[in-house]
Amino acid sequence: MTPERTWRKSSYSTGNGNGSCVEVSLAQDARVRDTKNVSGDVLTFSSPAWRALIGWIG
Repeated sequence: MTPERTWRKSSYSTGNGNGSCVEVSLAQDARVRDTKNVSGDVLTFSSPAWRALIGWIG
C-alpha cells in the first residue's frame, strides 16, 4: 500500500477565491495538480527533471 501524498499550494496562489493555482507534492518524484480538480490529471517529474525545471524557471 502506497502512503498518502502531502500536497501544498503554490506560494503564487492569488487567494482571490477563484482557485487559480496548482499544488505540488514532493516525495520520490514531483507531482503537480490543479487545485480546482484534485482528482484530475497529474504531471509527474523525476527529481532531476524537477530540479532542472525549477532552475530554468528561477
